[in-house]
Amino acid sequence: MSAPARTFTVRNIQLLRALFAAASALMITFSSDHSAAVGFAVFGGFVAASGFIFLLGAWLAVPAGSRWPLILLGVIDLLTAIVSGVPTWRTDAVFFVVVIIWAAATGLVELIAGLRARRTDPAAKDAITVGALGLLLAVVLLIIPAGYSLQYSVDGAGALTLTGIILAVGMVGGYTAIVAVFLAIAGFSPNRSDAKDAETKDAETDDATSASVESGGAP
Repeated sequence: MSAPARTFTVRNIQLLRALFAAASALMITFSSDHSAAVGFAVFGGFVAASGFIFLLGAWLAVPAGSRWPLILLGVIDLLTAIVSGVPTWRTDAVFFVVVIIWAAATGLVELIAGLRARRTDPAAKDAITVGALGLLLAVVLLIIPAGYSLQYSVDGAGALTLTGIILAVGMVGGYTAIVAVFLAIAGFSPNRSDAKDAETKDAETDDATSASVESGGAP
């Protein structure tokens, strides 16, 4: 007897993650203020939503023996959201520290989980890619100096300053944009198991039609 089909699946997790990642990317892109306070506000909302999605997905979308990556990711995200919400910690240096630790931790968890399940789970390659993107974000932020400051001027806009926190918040926006596009594509792509079932059904239909023709349409 086959197990009942789940109404909330890994594909739903991917699409919900893509939705909130896209919202975060849009908020950062269209905000003229890339300060630590704004960065923390957007990033904190993103990780809070992601944390609830992971924990909900762990309960509804995967069997008991495969829940540890989602639970761990959910806990990391929610703890990060709590830290991001402390007003006195919303400084440039803390933003770098929090995002780097979060990106490295979640990236490593997703990468390891994807590698462990790559032979049995069609969605494992998506986890590997997103995990690698998280680790890449951590490396990029490690390269950017938190105290970086560059004075420059633009005709018609006057003197401007490019700082480390502006670059860091922009990198987070770029990361969420890439993740949103990738997970949306993964969520809307046909499942391998669905394609295999469709091929099996088509083969069975062809066999049944051939048998009917050979027997002259007799039942």
